[in-house]
Amino acid sequence: MADPVFKSKITPYVLLSWILAAFGGLMFGYDIGISGGVTGMDDFLIKFFPKIHERKMHVSENNYCKYDDQLLQLFTSSLYLAALVSSFFASKACTLFGRKPTILMASSFFVAGAALSAGSETNWMLILGRILFGIGVGFGNEAVPLFLTEIAPVHLRGAVNILFQLFVTIGIFIANLVNYGTSTMHPNGWRVSLGLAAAPAVVLFIGSLIITETPPSLVEREKPEDGKRALKKIRGVDDVDAEFEEILHACEIARQVKQPFKKLMKKSSMPPLIIAICLQVFQQFTGINAIMFYAPVLFQTLGFKSDASLLSSVITGLVNVSSTFVSIVLVDKAGRRKLLLQACVQMFISQVAIGAILQTHLSATGSLNKGLAAVVVFLVCTFVMSFAWSWGPLGWLIPSETFPMETRTAGFAFAVSSNMLFTFVIAQAFLSMMCHMQAFIFYFFSAWILIMGIFVIFLLPETKGVPIDSMEESVWKQHPVWKNFFPIDAASESKGYEMA
Repeated sequence: MADPVFKSKITPYVLLSWILAAFGGLMFGYDIGISGGVTGMDDFLIKFFPKIHERKMHVSENNYCKYDDQLLQLFTSSLYLAALVSSFFASKACTLFGRKPTILMASSFFVAGAALSAGSETNWMLILGRILFGIGVGFGNEAVPLFLTEIAPVHLRGAVNILFQLFVTIGIFIANLVNYGTSTMHPNGWRVSLGLAAAPAVVLFIGSLIITETPPSLVEREKPEDGKRALKKIRGVDDVDAEFEEILHACEIARQVKQPFKKLMKKSSMPPLIIAICLQVFQQFTGINAIMFYAPVLFQTLGFKSDASLLSSVITGLVNVSSTFVSIVLVDKAGRRKLLLQACVQMFISQVAIGAILQTHLSATGSLNKGLAAVVVFLVCTFVMSFAWSWGPLGWLIPSETFPMETRTAGFAFAVSSNMLFTFVIAQAFLSMMCHMQAFIFYFFSAWILIMGIFVIFLLPETKGVPIDSMEESVWKQHPVWKNFFPIDAASESKGYEMA
């Protein structure tokens, strides 16, 4: 049986809704980009981490170890620990109140975090500001991808959801530009960098008042008339009966599940849950956030001066943004699996090459010559490029589209919390790992990329063009491995399955 085709038009209102919601990604991306640049600023280090500044000034200090400090890493990573915990509260908020109020809460916490961070005078104020940022990220990363997936027409679902990741990359790029500009604003440039995090959060706050609630969320909360009106509004057509019936059917099944987290632990819920968690783990173990958090620090380690290292991170940020457009264009044409596999090959080559250059040419107290340093920047760009059109956006897209209605917010909470847990691990450990493993850290990440490729080949089904409420029948029950998690169904056995 072919998957249904639902009628829709792209109206100015729905375009505006997509863009305003995607500012949740810009908010998240700005924070990823800003923290690395701030931790490389001398004024910031002198005020909060004077010992590190002292160590940084000694040129004989080991290149790989001069930033190895647990408290400095906690400045970056505390946000992700807070986001991990808050994602489960965000899941409950999404279910009880809807996607729209949860997005509003996300922006409010983020504005508070920006204000406290910019005004920090002590380490505890700085860390508390990061925690408020983290709560905002936990709520935003839970609600925004779900919102985008649920209001997108099925044939554009991949591209619309990737707007979240596109805005993450734009946020990182803007943060790199801001850091480059504020690095010469002594002694309070770092305050400007951290305070400007409020800007995308304010846009998201205003946006949360303009956007409509998603039809599945309204029906789930027993507001079917509002749900149908919202569906007509976002589809731009009056004939939405077929799609609305599918939403009603999915919500009826969902209502029978009183404990979604308990349902999520059942065997038949394992395929999307395992996929969602593995994608988050793999996304972080590509090494992308090690590069994005600490790009200025990393380039300084390679022998770049402070301004040059910030400029290099601006270049990688620009590559990150532009490459995400590739994913928007190709994800609903080529599919998810091809993009992921192609990227595995490119990322593996880039990481191995970076490791080989550093291992053979960067001593503990020396620096790379200009030619090799340029090659490393180029390799970092090829790595970022392939991540930006694959594991970055698809790590959020696939979990948001594969859970059934009854476990969607609970399942996506596990995806968000897994992402935040392993982002925390990488953020907290990377500078120490670089100190002890030196160039071998890039081989460590490349080994993970190899494992990821094998995972995609054997365990990741293609979800391109499948309505989100048809995933079980059309995807999981047709997969050679995951079909074993469901009772044998003669009808679905006869349908057959295509891996790609």
